Amino acid sequence: MYDEVRKTDPEIAAILDAELGRQRSQLEMIASENFTSRAVMETMGSTLTNKYAEGYPKKRYYGGCIHVDEAEMLAKRRAMALFGAERANVQPHSGSTANMTAYLAFLKPGDKILGLSLSHGGHLTHGHPVNFSGLLFEAKHYEVSPETETIDYDKLRDQALIERPKMLVGGASAYPRFWDYEKLRSIADEIDAILLFDMAHIAGLVAGGVHASPVPFCDVVTSTTHKTLRGPRGGLILSTKEKFKAINKMNFPGVQGGPLMHVVAAKAVCFQECMTDEFKQYAKDMVANASVLGDALMERGFHLVSGGTDNHLLLVNVSNKGLTGKSMEELLEHVGITCNKNTVPFDKESPFVTSGVRLGTPALTTRGMGPDEMKKIADIIDRAVQNMENQDALDALRGEAEELCKAFPLYPGMK
Repeated sequence: MYDEVRKTDPEIAAILDAELGRQRSQLEMIASENFTSRAVMETMGSTLTNKYAEGYPKKRYYGGCIHVDEAEMLAKRRAMALFGAERANVQPHSGSTANMTAYLAFLKPGDKILGLSLSHGGHLTHGHPVNFSGLLFEAKHYEVSPETETIDYDKLRDQALIERPKMLVGGASAYPRFWDYEKLRSIADEIDAILLFDMAHIAGLVAGGVHASPVPFCDVVTSTTHKTLRGPRGGLILSTKEKFKAINKMNFPGVQGGPLMHVVAAKAVCFQECMTDEFKQYAKDMVANASVLGDALMERGFHLVSGGTDNHLLLVNVSNKGLTGKSMEELLEHVGITCNKNTVPFDKESPFVTSGVRLGTPALTTRGMGPDEMKKIADIIDRAVQNMENQDALDALRGEAEELCKAFPLYPGMK
């Protein structure tokens, strides 16, 4: 692997080797990360990276696009079949640009949007003031209930009737519970708003049939193609036939120039993988692993936001353990567990410190780990907290994490 890079740029080759080693030897629990198949990676590194293809299949601004047209049309067909969508745009470079495209297709600067607050599990692109979504639009936010730490749809409806946003935004980056699409649709219809759902985190669960799909209820659905879909880093937009023309026009030439055709082709590979029985089992296992991990952590006195999870992620408030999210992230990194600090609802800490961490099971499940391993990981986490001042104990825990990783080798044929 990387033979040509070793010849031409040994410094970068060393970095690639080191990163492969890190991924192999640490328990990857960042909920938005996963390990792609070798087929996806090979497609990403293919000759398609050489081709400029501004525009859409059969309507390009460059010649020589016959084969990249085939790749894009295949990706579109597979995306629509996988999610039961009327239309698909597979060109967005990321989930953020997919959201930007969807917003600008139907809104004008200054229009009002209503999305889930970032500190309550939402995403930067759902109206945070430092993001384009908050800079370009008048963004209002709904929050979770202080009692249940879940979305109160009656309260959301009351807020929507007062605010009257032009677009209602669903979806999250750190919300561990199911969404009620039917109630979102009802609210959007009542205020005559466009309903957009960002399923970036749960797309693989939808594709695998373990979560209901937002597609039948929404005007527009956006997503990434990595995370639980286990594909290349990129974005996706699904929509009704009625809304699609505006989306296409805003994607190009409105937001993006030439699409990344090697990524588009890798998305096609990903969508095909997601149609298999193996992937459906993988989606079930992701959710089951998260549930077991959550139960094991709660047994050890950890506070899970909302009291558990319905999906692939856990949001853990560690303040009752005398830690901040930042210090917990650093502690777990030391014992070989990669996660990220995360704000929790009604957090008293700053976004740079936080009171929580987000833990996910997509990458661990890809490696083949199951309920027994989740219990062992919960035990490692608990003992790390108990021994946070004991360097020898922490080093021993890192050894346990590495042994667990060795039992489930990552890319075993890759050198």
